[in-house]
Amino acid sequence: MIMSPEVFATTMFLSLVVCIILGHPLAYTLMFIAGLFGLLSNGFNIPGQFDIFANICWGLMNNYTLVAIPLFIYMAQMLDRSGVAEELFDSMYIVLGPIKGGLALAVVIVCTVFAASTGIIGASVVAMTLLAAPSMMKRGYQMEMTAGVICAAGTLGILIPPSIMMVVYGGLTGMKETSVGMLFAGAIFPGLLLSGLYFIYIIVRCNLNPKLGPAVSKAEAAGYTTARKIGMILKSLIPPLSLIFIVMGSILAGVATPTEAAGMGATGAILLAAVKRKITWQVIKEANYQTMKVTAMVMMLFIGGKFFASVFLGAGGGDVVSNLLVGSGINRWVSFVIMMVIVFIMGAFVDWAAILLVTVPIFLPITLELDFDPLWFSMIMCVNLQTSFLTPPFGYALFYFMGAAPEGYTMMHIYRGIIPFVILQIVGLTVITLYPPLITWLPTVVFGAY
Repeated sequence: MIMSPEVFATTMFLSLVVCIILGHPLAYTLMFIAGLFGLLSNGFNIPGQFDIFANICWGLMNNYTLVAIPLFIYMAQMLDRSGVAEELFDSMYIVLGPIKGGLALAVVIVCTVFAASTGIIGASVVAMTLLAAPSMMKRGYQMEMTAGVICAAGTLGILIPPSIMMVVYGGLTGMKETSVGMLFAGAIFPGLLLSGLYFIYIIVRCNLNPKLGPAVSKAEAAGYTTARKIGMILKSLIPPLSLIFIVMGSILAGVATPTEAAGMGATGAILLAAVKRKITWQVIKEANYQTMKVTAMVMMLFIGGKFFASVFLGAGGGDVVSNLLVGSGINRWVSFVIMMVIVFIMGAFVDWAAILLVTVPIFLPITLELDFDPLWFSMIMCVNLQTSFLTPPFGYALFYFMGAAPEGYTMMHIYRGIIPFVILQIVGLTVITLYPPLITWLPTVVFGAY
């Protein structure tokens, strides 16, 4: 190696940051930088470098856990086209509309249920923007409140299982303590905690200032008896809850692996769309195409991230970071906070998958050395990464919303709207950090001590 490990690690990481700022495609940037610095570290041994790259690709293609990715994506695509979210929002609109902030509460409930059915935030944010935003604006909801609620609730899809992020994380670590099933079980209470925080915030804010989310006139709900309302809710809730039971119930009961459960979920979503008479050749074609497109993107990021991490760690970059956080003698909680701040800052600029693929191979061994629970740490990482979808300038949820928003919205409306919800996410992150049983209790009950 022509550089010391310290200089090598710093230069490699800064090169990645510069390329990202310049706007180069992330997957190929990771591969290019890994290839270039790999050659610098091994004396320009091209065949040796190619062998490393080929082995990484072969290993990923043989990873059975990752088969769940296209299956969960396909499930989300079919569910999005089945009209489940629209039907659920319509029923919640009637029931909760007369309450102050009721439409915003309906968005949170629908997004929570939809999150537990899909695992893809784009579907939730776009669907709620098209369904709820026009209704909320028509009834006098503040533009910032509307944008903030939809963007924040929509991001629950990346955290509440089944979550693509958990599948990627579990496939990346290969540890029993952080298997996909353990992560799914550990994410349920943190996800519900965030949903509950949004719910409480909306109720408090809209009661203190009704102009933020005025109640729908009672005349709109006239003619709906209590029995009819209950019937609407049950009719709209049973299909997605049945799908959640099939997927999560089979995993938590030990009947199926996450990959097998993903297959059952995809089949269930197809049947649900068929029952609702939403199946056409065009729907099948679009769902297949979108699944292929998103899966290819995720897998290319996976390859690039694994290649980057392999070269970085092989050249001693991991030891450099470990010595900085562990060998320097600083308190382990200070080291923990530093890692979380790094992840939070990266989340404002870099895709969540790339952050996982670059940081987990470096941070997880440090976590074990600092004697932190790996499942607890992993879940905090995932909750932290959820904020990346909301934090400017590159929060994906913000752009999903803007792309489908009603006329009159600007990015400043959205930026102002998400600030309270980012704070709520940090509050939730703090709660699960200080009270680990919110993460570890359910996995222990379901899977036993680990």
